[in-house]
Amino acid sequence: MAFLIVLAALCFLMFAAYRGYSVILFAPIAALGAVLLTEPALVAPIFTGLFMDKMVGFLKLYFPVFMLGALFGKLIELSGFSKAIVAATINLVGRSRAILSIVLVCALLTYGGVSLFVVVFAVYPFAAELFRASDIPKRLIPGTIALGAFTFTMDSLPGTPQIQNIIPTSFFGTTAWAAPWLGTIGAVFILIAGLSYLEWCRRRAARAGEGYGDNLVNEPVPFEHGRLAHPLVALLPLLLVGVGNKLLTDLIPRAYGTTQSFVPAVVGNAAPVVQQVSKIAAIWAVEGALLLGILCVLLTAWRPVTARFAEGSRAAVGGALLASMNTASEYGFGAVIAALPGFKLVADALHSIPNPLLNEAVTVTALAGITGSASGGMSIALGAMADTFIHNAQAAAIPMEVLHRVAAMASGGMDTLPHNGAVITLLAVTGLTHRQAYKDIFAITVIKTLAVLVVIAAYYLTGLV
Repeated sequence: MAFLIVLAALCFLMFAAYRGYSVILFAPIAALGAVLLTEPALVAPIFTGLFMDKMVGFLKLYFPVFMLGALFGKLIELSGFSKAIVAATINLVGRSRAILSIVLVCALLTYGGVSLFVVVFAVYPFAAELFRASDIPKRLIPGTIALGAFTFTMDSLPGTPQIQNIIPTSFFGTTAWAAPWLGTIGAVFILIAGLSYLEWCRRRAARAGEGYGDNLVNEPVPFEHGRLAHPLVALLPLLLVGVGNKLLTDLIPRAYGTTQSFVPAVVGNAAPVVQQVSKIAAIWAVEGALLLGILCVLLTAWRPVTARFAEGSRAAVGGALLASMNTASEYGFGAVIAALPGFKLVADALHSIPNPLLNEAVTVTALAGITGSASGGMSIALGAMADTFIHNAQAAAIPMEVLHRVAAMASGGMDTLPHNGAVITLLAVTGLTHRQAYKDIFAITVIKTLAVLVVIAAYYLTGLV
């Protein structure tokens, strides 16, 4: 019965998200409904002490990233830089390769360390301009961005700085470069299969006479100035964000150390405020890099940006509020579900899979799907079962690097179900619904999940690490 309650809560939230209802409203309803059916007396304590605590904690850490990312994307749009890059891309690779262009831009930013959520905000104006110019249906934009940002550069390619590739290092004693051959094999499989699927969708739409679309929502404002910036100037803010993020990631810990404390200037004996810099340095680096990117846009395109800055900034902040609240509500939902007895039954049942790598892959991707979070599901899975995974792997002479790569890639598999925060953010930013665009996101998810099996098979067949 406990398992059915967890499953019912998950299905209810996925159904609500797919039907277009607000996840901000229905995530707490689904979570607290499960608590009501499990332990009615704990509804209020869990709502305040767990759901709201996790939701507010997420906003505390990540809302500035959402806001700065949305503003950066809006300024890229208002400056005309998106149109300049799109025009140069069309001339370079041709209109028929618009999907490949957006995938590569997303991959470059993600592998450069830019947050997945920031990539969505920053790349959408480019994608809208390029798809409109190429007359490709707008409904394919979310699937294209998902392929470039949520898959092979998130957790497959060795060395990626994304959190999904960093979490396993603390459990297995590995580095971000673990299992480079296996990670590259998985990345190539995802890229080829994903592009093949999206190109098939594009050709089918073209044969049916389907164009970009009409009466669409959240369309970037057309750039009205006749003269476009040079493509290298337009690319400069994007490159500055990637390089700045890398440099600040290295410099901030050196400048601040592991902790910083200060005493607030208030009347009385106030306790010192202690900040664990090691836990926040990566977020500070992203925020600093985005500020550098915003400053670069303002310096290189002052006139067109300032003409619409007031209206554009309001739209950006509104979008950031919606996207961050959607994701924070999902985060709170996952925390509540993970605390229920039914969730423990799921975790215990996964122990029965005999093969060590399959056991780890299924466990991680299942918990990521239930919680709607790649990093959250993997953290729960490894926190509870890392010792078991290590013991089974050592008994089968499997290197820890392989465990690392399988766990990282599995976390980005079924996490992108309809209630996933990144999916909801992606659809909100692009102005599309689950009905319009989720089918293609799910297809990319299936490809990403199959890539884990490809990597496991490659290891057993070749012994490559």
